Amino acid sequence: MSSASFTDLRARVISAAVMAVVGLGAIWAGGYVFAALAVVLAGLMGWELHKMMEPGAADGRAEGTGMSAAILVAVFSFTLGGWMSLVGLLAGAVVLALRMPRDRLVFGAYMALILLAAHGLIGLRDGFGLGFVLWLIGVVIASDVAGYFAGRILGGPKFWPRVSPKKTWSGTVAGWLLAALVGWIFMQATGLGPVVILLSALLSFAGQMGDIAESAIKRHMGVKDSSNLIPGHGGVLDRFDAMIAVAALAYLLALSGFFTVAVG
Repeated sequence: MSSASFTDLRARVISAAVMAVVGLGAIWAGGYVFAALAVVLAGLMGWELHKMMEPGAADGRAEGTGMSAAILVAVFSFTLGGWMSLVGLLAGAVVLALRMPRDRLVFGAYMALILLAAHGLIGLRDGFGLGFVLWLIGVVIASDVAGYFAGRILGGPKFWPRVSPKKTWSGTVAGWLLAALVGWIFMQATGLGPVVILLSALLSFAGQMGDIAESAIKRHMGVKDSSNLIPGHGGVLDRFDAMIAVAALAYLLALSGFFTVAVG
């Protein structure tokens, strides 16, 4: 291994360790600590999205978008709540999209996903507790790990070669299966109904589509990473593309009362 490769590996390991400590610490603390982390991440992802989709933007435009995203999440997470906050966040995404010179629909849709996910994580942590958020994270990690190793060991037909050439059907299905196992473990630990197993597989698929959506945007814009904020890992969106899709779907299910009726 060359010294350059070792330096990159060291940066990746250190960055991953810092993210794990900060993230798990905030999840454990909950309340305003976790909310603050979600707000900051929303701002950073909003900034990255703008930088990717308008690379020649005047100074301050992308930063303004990031700040607006953070403010929207903070305001609507501690005011109206429920469906009214969802409407407000979607309206904010539309306004931000109208400022873009191109690809407004794509920008608006992905910005809405970012805002909904950050707001949703705050609501899910407050409403369902620590274990629930850890379950969502476990589903994302299991899906990612299973997809990576199964895809490389088993290979086979590509899932969506035009958008994500590396993803295979074997890796995709393996992700569903390992996520379902996470759901089974969560069911045993909490006493929830067996539907949580199927729900885990569904959330795994949502995370995979979130990953593909960000890959499609990067491919469309001709960029490798959403930014270079995280040494050895790229940008915040690169690390949380699956999580934001999972969190957004989980929050919509929570708002609809699904967890109370089907899982509780």
